[in-house]
Amino acid sequence: MHPKLNVLGTEIESCSVDPITGWFRDGCCNTNQADRGLHVVCCILTEGFLEFALSKGNDLITPAPQHGFPGLKPGDRWCVCAQTWLDAVTAGIACPVSLESTHEEALSLISIDILQAHAE
Repeated sequence: MHPKLNVLGTEIESCSVDPITGWFRDGCCNTNQADRGLHVVCCILTEGFLEFALSKGNDLITPAPQHGFPGLKPGDRWCVCAQTWLDAVTAGIACPVSLESTHEEALSLISIDILQAHAE
């Protein structure tokens, strides 16, 4: 199996294991065909981004123990849907991203220039 690549073209690095993130809950922003939301952008969350996501109907703040979800706070790293993050860019409240941990599939929606402008 070939290595999964990040937006820099190198092997993808872990985004977060505490809390454990990713479509596969493996710590990485990996994806597959079933991931309709494209959870591929490794974000360093901010209060503004969390509030933005909540306003769009994506509550990342409230714990959901029945789904093993602890609830997130500013400073946490999390694999976010590419479109949600791009919408936050447009709204002027995008949070920083880890390029090394953002899956190359993000480039299908977001230009590398935009990602680099928000790199941690």
